[in-house]
Amino acid sequence: MKVLVVGSGGREHALVWKLQQSSAVDRIYCAPGNAGTSALGENVPIPAHDITALAKFARQNAVGLTVVGPDDSLAAGIADFFAAEDLRIFGPTRAAARLESSKIFAKQLMQHRSIPTARAGTFSSSEEALRFCETLRFPAVIKADGLALGKGVIIANNRAEAAAAIDSMMNRRLFGGAGANVVIEQFLSGWECSLHLLVSGANYHMLATARDHKRAQDGDRGPNTGGMGAVSPATDWTPELQRRFENDVMRPLLAGLREQDLTFRGLLFPGMMVTAEGPQVLEFNCRFGDPETQAILPRLKSDLLEILDATIDGTLERVRIEWDTRAAVTVVMASGGYPGAYETGKPITGLDEVAVKDGVQVFHAGTRWENGRIVTAGGRVLAVTALGDGVTEARDRAYAAVARIRFEGCHYRRDIAASAVSVNLANS
Repeated sequence: MKVLVVGSGGREHALVWKLQQSSAVDRIYCAPGNAGTSALGENVPIPAHDITALAKFARQNAVGLTVVGPDDSLAAGIADFFAAEDLRIFGPTRAAARLESSKIFAKQLMQHRSIPTARAGTFSSSEEALRFCETLRFPAVIKADGLALGKGVIIANNRAEAAAAIDSMMNRRLFGGAGANVVIEQFLSGWECSLHLLVSGANYHMLATARDHKRAQDGDRGPNTGGMGAVSPATDWTPELQRRFENDVMRPLLAGLREQDLTFRGLLFPGMMVTAEGPQVLEFNCRFGDPETQAILPRLKSDLLEILDATIDGTLERVRIEWDTRAAVTVVMASGGYPGAYETGKPITGLDEVAVKDGVQVFHAGTRWENGRIVTAGGRVLAVTALGDGVTEARDRAYAAVARIRFEGCHYRRDIAASAVSVNLANS
């Protein structure tokens, strides 16, 4: 079978890397891809948002399955378009993807089905949003309704910061049309966990847990980013938390979707905050997470193609998924200035040296070939993943690999998975 992966980031490189291992995959394409995906298959110079061109390519090249990485492609209806063309695709419809593309839709569904989530209000007027802030205790969270590359969330520590965030989103349009409407919610305290579930209508299958690190700087300081690292599994996710998640989140969510005549087929990625009151939903995503995918897929022993096919076909109950018991730690290496302004075109060295290390995989994100060498081409440049017998060993291996890779302006967090190491030590 020929497979097409849509996107150009570290998540897409990880998907290409894992799908390429399937005995049923004859050839793999990535559109538009990066320097890493070009080593495993063929990059296709079609932007992820050009749905018509992607469908034409899939049809002309007899692609048997298209796997969608980016959220904006799903929000634009790529799954609907491909289905109308009788092209097989992994990803939810545009209507079902509103769980991610509209935080207002998701919040209202959660409120209607009594799914545990932060107290919130939704607003199309900045004046009304400001008045609502008067009723909150700070900190508060201001979220752009639409997609904003993982950056449309601002934590306000006081009323002045809330007013500035509302003005930047709703009036000055920092995130374009995504911020025309906002969700304002009470800040939740606890620890975060990223869950990935294959959902096929009424059935679902949970993948390995992970924990993301969103803030740009050590100690969870600085602005939100697309993600600066991850660890899998999330060491403090327990069977009791799993039971509560299934009873309090998944069952009412699927019932709510059925109420609206929506069938979700694809990858559902709820971001959870485990509070003193139990797990609560921060947000829903409708695609593989980034950089969580780079930590989860190296632990997957089963054939990813078979799993995706079963999700599409509604045969998830027949699937048995096997996992490597080792832990995985992923450290993102970013361009200087990210998530703000940054320069590209910086040569990257040390990749060949790291490639021969056992248990280490470097996933490319913002990279390209230029004059015979690999250079930086984005904010998040590389995701370095290592496996180990426990989080401590995986973390040490990941940072040892990171230390061998260099490019001008490179920065990365030095505390990825540090809290997971602390949990392991406390439980030992």
